[in-house]
Amino acid sequence: MSENAGHAPAARAARPAPRGRLTLSSLWNDTGKRAWLYQAAILSGVILAGYFLISNAQDALARQGITTGFSFLGNQAGFEIGERLVDFESTHSVLRAYQVAILNTLKVSIASIVLATLIGLVIGMGRLSSNVLARTLASAYVEVFRNTPQLVLLIFCYTLLTKLPAVREAISLRDIAYLSNRGLSMPWLAGDRAAWLLLATIVASLSLLWPVVRWIDRRRFTTGNRQVMASAAGAALVAAPALLLALLGPPLEVTYPALRGLNFAGGTTLSPEFLALTLGLSLYIAAFIAEIVRSGIQSVARGQLEAAHAVGLGRFDTYRRVVFPQAMRVMVPPAAIQYVSILKNSSLGVAVGYPELFNVNNTIVTLSGQVVEGITIMMTVYLAISFAIAGLMNLYNKMVQIRER
Repeated sequence: MSENAGHAPAARAARPAPRGRLTLSSLWNDTGKRAWLYQAAILSGVILAGYFLISNAQDALARQGITTGFSFLGNQAGFEIGERLVDFESTHSVLRAYQVAILNTLKVSIASIVLATLIGLVIGMGRLSSNVLARTLASAYVEVFRNTPQLVLLIFCYTLLTKLPAVREAISLRDIAYLSNRGLSMPWLAGDRAAWLLLATIVASLSLLWPVVRWIDRRRFTTGNRQVMASAAGAALVAAPALLLALLGPPLEVTYPALRGLNFAGGTTLSPEFLALTLGLSLYIAAFIAEIVRSGIQSVARGQLEAAHAVGLGRFDTYRRVVFPQAMRVMVPPAAIQYVSILKNSSLGVAVGYPELFNVNNTIVTLSGQVVEGITIMMTVYLAISFAIAGLMNLYNKMVQIRER
């Protein structure tokens, strides 16, 4: 009896806590719950720090007589924007100025993405060419542009464009377009409404054309007729926008640039600031895309190429059906990062005076004094566009993935 009594305190001490009973020690000893506690503590600290900083900023602005909030978006802008895709005057609202700036940012970003992709594709394939000269030139391009600061490249492009001949001595491109120190003058549609409607119809026709092309491609694979796909796709791409414009839109009239006095009249002109920013972004990012293309192609096993040649596929079909479908799994994710970099680096347009979002936001903040609000708007817009680019690239990545059966 005494022996059992001697062991009773030890037995009670070793008895585990009842199930369902939450104690501080059990919560802390559980690694999963402890990780949640760490995250909750960090999140709370970030929220408190943000609240503290915002409160201090609001108090400092209030002491200087500066109101906070986003009501300033309805005020008159009080400044002009030289380059714009929609109408804008100094009497328009600050919100309208932000719309113009966002459209300018999208304009230069989309143009740079397309141009950088085309250049990167050519240079990347050139680096794998059997021709020594092509391979050497492609390698030199990558090394030069990848190791040049982007701002230096941007200013270099702008300096070259401003050193072009004056308008009266402009470089003629087959008497259709003209290149001068005021930019590139080229033919364009008369009226903004027709141009926007044409762009919308092209985007819509490309979206509808995708399933049609896949169906025709399957028929081409079974029948061996290559001309059917090219003819049908080209006819649909041209006919759909033309038909929609004929039924719904205004009459299309193309105007050509012509010298009138000290400038060109008619058509449209791409400013030196836009051209410099587009070239600076494209040439720089194309060097990185070229390396992405090269690594993606090299990731495909050589046996795949030999098998494609063995079944009689030509060089074009080998790359389209064998190489690129497999290389896309490697190429798309890093390419999406480079596209987002183009968007973010478009803010370098402030160095050459291009009125993109960062440049226009600086003007608005200077005139209104709404520093916190202006920076918040700018960060939100960049974040939203970056998420949109990443989402589209992820969607495309899922489309090109090879599904195992």
